[in-house]
Amino acid sequence: MSMASLHAGGAQEVLRVGDRFPELKGRLLTGREATLPQAASGKVIFVAMGFTYQSRFPVEAWADWYRQSVGARADVTLFEVPMIGGFAKLGRWFIDRGMRSGTPVELHDRVMTVSSATGDWKRRLSYSREHADDAYLIVVDSTGVVRWLHHGGFDPAQAESLHALLTSLADRDPSAADAHLAPGTIEP
Repeated sequence: MSMASLHAGGAQEVLRVGDRFPELKGRLLTGREATLPQAASGKVIFVAMGFTYQSRFPVEAWADWYRQSVGARADVTLFEVPMIGGFAKLGRWFIDRGMRSGTPVELHDRVMTVSSATGDWKRRLSYSREHADDAYLIVVDSTGVVRWLHHGGFDPAQAESLHALLTSLADRDPSAADAHLAPGTIEP
C-alpha cells in the first residue's frame, strides 16, 4: 500500500451543516477530561474555537455576546475551545494556568483546551492562514448534529441570526430538527 493511500484514508472531511459532530476531547479548566458533544448533556451547544493566541479576542467577543443574550437559558450551553497545537503544546500547563487565572471560576467548566488532533480540526473547519485569528463557530443541536458553521470576528448581523437559531433549536422537539436545517457557512 502506498503512503498516498494511507494518507488519503486518514484525511478529515470538511464539516458541514447536517453532519454529526465528531467527538472533541479536551480538558476543562476545572482539570476534568471532557468530550463534546457528550459533556453538554443533550443541550444545544455553541462552540467558539480558536487556533491562535490572537483568536482569543473574537472568541471572547462571541462568548460575551452569548452570555448576555442567550446565557440565561438552561437548554443551550457555550464551550470556549482553545486549540493548542504545535510547539504551544509544550507550554500547555502554563497556558491552562493563565486561562484559569483570567477566567471567572464559574466559567471553568465551559472552557475546554484541546491539544490533540488540532490539525484534523483545522481541516474540518477549512482553517486558513488568512483567517488564522478568527473565531471558528459551530452550533450543535441536542442530538449531536451540526446546524451552523461560521468563522470571523463578532458580527451583529450574524449574532442576530445565531440568536434566532439557538432559540429555535432549544425550543424545538429534537425529532423534528432535521426538517429545519439552518443554512450555514464557514465564510464570514
